[in-house]
Parts: sequence; C-alpha cells; structure tokens
Amino acid sequence: MSEHRRRTSGRAGSSGSGDVPSGGRAEARRASRGDGGRRRRATDTRRAQTGRSGRRRLIDYPRAGKHGLRRWLPSWKQVLGTFLVFAGGVVGLVGYAYATTTIPSANPSTQAQSNTYYWSDGSVMTTQGSTNRQNVDLAQVPKLVQWDFLAAENATFYTDPGVDSQGMLRAVYHMATGGEVQSGSTITQQFVKNTYLTQNQSVTRKLREIMISLKIGGQMSKQQILQGYLNSCYYGRDAYGIEAAARTYYREHAFQLTVSQGAFIAATVNEPSLLMHADTDPQAKAQAAARWKYVLDRMVKINKITAAQEQQYLAAGFPTPKPYAPSAGMSGQTGYLVQTAQKYVEAHTSLTDQQLGHGGYQIYTTFDKKKVNALSASVAAMEQKHLDPKHRSADKDVQVGAASVDPSTGAVVALYGGAGWNKGHWTDNADATGVPVGSTFKPIDLASALDHGAVLSPGQPASPITPDSKFNGNDGITIKNQQGQELPDPSDPTGLLHQRNDVPTKWGYITLRKAMEQSVNTPYVQLGEYVGYDNVESEALKAGLLRKSLQYDTPGFYIGTSTPSAIRMADAYATFDDEGVQHEPYSVTKVVADGQQLPGFEAPKGTTAMPSSTADTVTDVLQGVVKSGTGTNAQALGRPVAGKTGTTDDYKSAWFIGYTPQLTTAVSMFKEDPKNAGLQSMQGVGGFSKVFGADMPTEVWAGYMSAALQGQPVRQFPAAPALGQGANEFGTPTATPSPTASSPSASPTASATPDPSTGPCRHHRRHCVSPSPTDTSGTTTTGGPGGGPTGGGLLGGTTGGGTSPTPTSTPTPTFPHPGRRP
Repeated sequence: MSEHRRRTSGRAGSSGSGDVPSGGRAEARRASRGDGGRRRRATDTRRAQTGRSGRRRLIDYPRAGKHGLRRWLPSWKQVLGTFLVFAGGVVGLVGYAYATTTIPSANPSTQAQSNTYYWSDGSVMTTQGSTNRQNVDLAQVPKLVQWDFLAAENATFYTDPGVDSQGMLRAVYHMATGGEVQSGSTITQQFVKNTYLTQNQSVTRKLREIMISLKIGGQMSKQQILQGYLNSCYYGRDAYGIEAAARTYYREHAFQLTVSQGAFIAATVNEPSLLMHADTDPQAKAQAAARWKYVLDRMVKINKITAAQEQQYLAAGFPTPKPYAPSAGMSGQTGYLVQTAQKYVEAHTSLTDQQLGHGGYQIYTTFDKKKVNALSASVAAMEQKHLDPKHRSADKDVQVGAASVDPSTGAVVALYGGAGWNKGHWTDNADATGVPVGSTFKPIDLASALDHGAVLSPGQPASPITPDSKFNGNDGITIKNQQGQELPDPSDPTGLLHQRNDVPTKWGYITLRKAMEQSVNTPYVQLGEYVGYDNVESEALKAGLLRKSLQYDTPGFYIGTSTPSAIRMADAYATFDDEGVQHEPYSVTKVVADGQQLPGFEAPKGTTAMPSSTADTVTDVLQGVVKSGTGTNAQALGRPVAGKTGTTDDYKSAWFIGYTPQLTTAVSMFKEDPKNAGLQSMQGVGGFSKVFGADMPTEVWAGYMSAALQGQPVRQFPAAPALGQGANEFGTPTATPSPTASSPSASPTASATPDPSTGPCRHHRRHCVSPSPTDTSGTTTTGGPGGGPTGGGLLGGTTGGGTSPTPTSTPTPTFPHPGRRP
C-alpha cells in the first residue's frame, strides 16, 4: 500500500477513539452524510421559528415545518384563538357602547299633536295644528287590536330584549354592502327610531338605534313602549298615531276599533302611501286585503284568535276604509266655531293659549253640523238675492252675525261669524260686541215691569204693570223720571228731552202690547224710567246678558243702545222661551287630554231668572209682533213664532230675534269698513232705501229655522197667564186712576226743573242720553243707535211689515260705538 493511501485511510477511519467503523469507509461516509442532514433540518426549523432575527415568533403563521397548502392553513388552536380574541373585542366594544349610550330627548316633532274638534254628533269637525296626532293611553286600544300590531310586526315583543339579532345583522350587512335597505327592527326599535332618532338609513344610525333599544328596556315597561309605538307611527292620510288613524280610516276612536279594522291599520304601517288609497285604488285594495289576511293568519298562529274566528272575519269581508276626507281646516265657519270653543275651554279651565297651542286635546262641541251649514246657506242665499257689491257701492262691507241656541239647555248649536277666516274676516260677528240691539231690548223692559212694577207717582209704591197698561205713544213727548221731573236736554231750545219715534204719528195712549208690536219708542222709554234703571239692568243680567255689554244709565238704554253679542241675545230670548229658566250659553261638552277627561264641562244648570208667568206673558206679546206687528215676515216659518225686530239709529244695525219652543235664533246685520272701525249707515243696502230688522235679517232667520226644524214636530207655546188689571200712565183717557197715580206731582204740569241726579242730556232724533262717557278705546258711546230712525225695529213705524215715510226730524249725528273691534 502506498504512503498516500495509508494517510487517507488513517484519517477516514479514525473516530473519537480512532477506531474505524465496522462497515468500512463507505458506511462511514453514509453515516457522516445522515448526521449532516439532520443538523441542517434542525437548523432550518429553528430559523423558521425564530425568523431572520433568530427570535421565536409569537404567531406561527405561515406554519413552520409545513409544506405546500398545509403551511398556509391555520391550526385549530389558531382558529379558536382568533375567534376568542374577536368575540372578546366585540363584547368589549358593545359593552363600551352600551355604557356610554344615553337615551336622548324625544324629538319635538314626534311629540307634536293637534287639537281635534268634534261636532255634537261626535264626528270630527277639524284638527288644529301642523301634526294630526292625538296620543292615547294603551288602555284605550283594545287588547286584540294591540295584538294585531304585534302579530304583524313583532310577535315576541313581550319576551325579546328589544332587538332581533338575526334581523339586525341582516339589516346591517345589507346596508354596509350597499344592498337593499331592510328594517330588521322590533317594535322597540321602531319606537326608538320614531321618537328619538331620524329616519335616515345609515349604519351609524342603526347602531345607535340598537344601543338605545337595548338600554330603553331598563327604563320603560313593555306597555309604555307599545303605547309610544302606536302613538308615533305614521299610518298614511296625514295620520300620526292610532287615534288619528282610527278617525281617518273608519271615523271611529281607537277604543272602538274591531280586530278586523285593527288588522288593516296595522298593515298600513309598512306601506302607508299605498294602502291609504285602499278605498278607491283597486291595486291598493288588493294589496291591503292580502296584508290584512296575513295579519289575521298570524293572529291564529300565535293563538290570539281561533281559526273559526278568522273565518268569520274573512266571511265578513275586507273592512274597506271610509273615503279620505282631509281636514276642512279653518275655512268657512270653522274658524269661528273653533275660536268660540277655545274661548269657552280657557274660561272653564286653567289652560292658556300656549298650552292649547301645544296640542293633544280632544274638544267636543255643541255645534250641530247640519244647523251650522243651514245657517251659512241661509246667509249666502240672502246675500245672493239682495247684495251686489260689484255694482252697488252701498252693498260693500255689509256683515251678518247670527247664533242659535237650544233654549232647554243653553247649548249653542249654530253660529255665523262672517265670511270666513279664509276670506280675511277674523272677527266673530256672532260673539262680538259693538252692534246696538235696538228695539230687541224692549222685551227686557216689559219683563222688568211685570216683575217690579213701575213708580207712576213720585214717592208712591210701584204699581203693577201688564201688557195692557197704557202709555203715551206720541212722538216728541217729554220723559219724566220717578220723581216726576222731566229730563233735561241742553241742546233743545226748551231745555227738555223730547223723545222721538220713527214718525210723528200721534198714537195717543196705547197699550204696551201695541207699542211692542209696532215698535213705538216713547212708551218703552217712559216705562223704563218709571221701572228704574237698576231693575231693568238686573232683569237683563238675570236673563243672560253681560254687564260689560250694557249701556250706561240713559233713556236710550231702554230702547237698545247696549251692544250684547248675538249669542247673548239669543240666550236672553231663550230664557223667555224656557219659561223663565236661564241657561248659560255653552259650546263645549267634553275635553280629553292624554286619555283623561278634564273636569268642568258639565252642561250648566238652569237658574230661575224670572217667574214663568213673566216669561210666558212676554212670549205671548212677542207672538203678537209676528202675527200683526213688525215681524210678520217670520210667519214664513209656518210654525208658532215669537220674536222682535230691531233697527237702530241711521240704520246702522238691524236685528231679528225669534224663537219656537225648540230653538232660539238671533240675527244681526250691520255695515263696517274693515279698515275703519265704526258702523256705517245701511241706507241703500240691497236696494232698500231703509234697512229694517224685518227685512233681510228676518229672511235669514226664516230660511235657517225652516231647515233647522225640518222633521221636528210643531209645538205650541204655553198659554199666557191671566194677570188682572194693570195700572196706566197718569193722564191716560178713560183710565181708572191707580191708587198711587193721584199725586199732583205726576201731572203733566209738574216742574221741569232738571234733576241733578240725571245730569245733562243731548237731544237726538230718536232718544236722549246723558253725556257720553269715554270707553276704554277712547271713543265715545253712541246715544243714537238704540231707538234708531225706525224706532228700534219698527217696520214702517205704523204697520207690521210696511215701510215708514221719511222722518221729518233732523238726522242724528254719527257716533262710533263702544267695544267694536276692527
């Protein structure tokens, strides 16, 4: 063996001990290569686990020691760990969001409600407010109607936490990916969205909805949430809340809804804009019927009704809603009706304009829809027949006010306030003061004389008075006070007051009945002075007039210088109609707020204002006015009628107030420029040279009463009682002097020295008044309108229904009137 081979062999065969493996050198070489491979693989593994830096990786991914696809597939530990970390993060985020979420204040718009006004039959007159909503308590919604909504929207409402996790995730996914917007909302979520959030569809808004829904369950009961939901939903037809929906679809209150009706209303929540037309649109009706049936099917499925009950509902047919009738608003007479009712509510509660303005009140009125329409139609018919403002300047600015009262209760059943708020006429002529009532005041003089008698001789007790008592009816007589002194008038050359009638007819001494029928002024001015202002004023107040509308103590007071409203005059005559029992006029029967009825709206109890004998006697006299006096045009009604005409100075106002046993109505007519306060003469209006209460006002009255009483039985007035012999004014020819009428001081030659207590007078063509006091508006009160050129309702002065000749006396100066609103 050569030296080279020996050296090689020696190195190759040596081991730790220098021994050569038994396998020889080839085996040694194979062993050496195996050890090196293992060392290299271990090194690779360590490098993979520690990375290039040599440190061990926190997450073994891609997976070390794996090749191909397995290298990239996570282990089950990695999957579980990742899930736990993600779930923990979500829980943490939700917990943080829940802890930091606060329930916001309710949106003001969602709390806005309207006031709803109802006719006397319970149907809706109008809603006042921008939002047609009236919240109701859940107790006012029938249980099964509540379940109609739960079956349709959220059957698990009473057991779920306020959210539907599956629906929620589905809705969030669709919105996040730009897909179709979905609700996925429980009733709690819908309540939250309606009440606290906006209707915008976004992920952020949806997440807030979820958080608030979860949190609100801890602060509100399920009943409160359901109540809020039912009151906040939009149902179509401008109806917000179930009460408004019940009204607009079925003319019912929420508590009157049936299961079948409730199923339809529940169906409208999803598609209100389509289903609101289910009464007229065949497509909408078909879809509504399908959804209605679905709700009933669900009611069976959740065991709220039986299958047999469902079949009954299906057999009865789809409950087609009533035709859509949008609110009439405040046009026509509605504005005046609402105004009158609102004033009554404020007068009988502590509610203010601001509180009523917030809405939420249901106000039930006494107004009869048919009668209101009939009164408005009668005014329109009169205006169309007589007034032509486009071609006759005298017909411009003519106005009418009227009121109709049930005499047995005082309920105001109809009124006419003017052309309408939509026409720019804001003042309610039926409830406004400022139009003198003229001779329609004379029945109050007569009633006071019947009750109190008259001091016909100074210093003597009052003598009994009856309608057959006679007084001087001549034109231009001087008027005496209870002291027998003639009343002064510095403007007259004689220094004395000479009371005027419409015409210088020499009536002589006539009965008070005759003077009432022909509306002669002088007997009633003198009667009033003898009875006394205090007694007459008291009689007026007990009959129902208000002190603020009564004129001051003047001779003109007795023939109508006072300015009560048409409502109050109708009510005063209703006192005669109801045999002396006065009922305060009222216009509201019930007010409901938040499901609770407010106290204080019971019908006013009647009080005895005068003996029935007095009222029945006045009624008997007023029947004579219609039968043979100035009110004969009222005979067109074809029923027993009692009434009185009234026309004031210079024809500035004309009235007719009349009644049957069932109904009392007052109609006034006047002329006023809306831009300039103050009554104007109505001479020439309607082509009449003189406008009397017996003409156009009586025409309005008769037209309305004919329609209002249609179908009602004809009733008779009570017979007038026998009153015996009444005293006559001293000086009456052939009259038997009364025991108290013999004093010389009552003689026509009695001293004309003015009584300081009466004060100076102005002499006017129709009557005299004391110096006119200044009213609160700075204008002076009129002395002229009460008696007026026509004797305060004298139709023609001498004949019933005729036209009087032109007066020969000088015209009365024009004065503005107290309390008149522009």
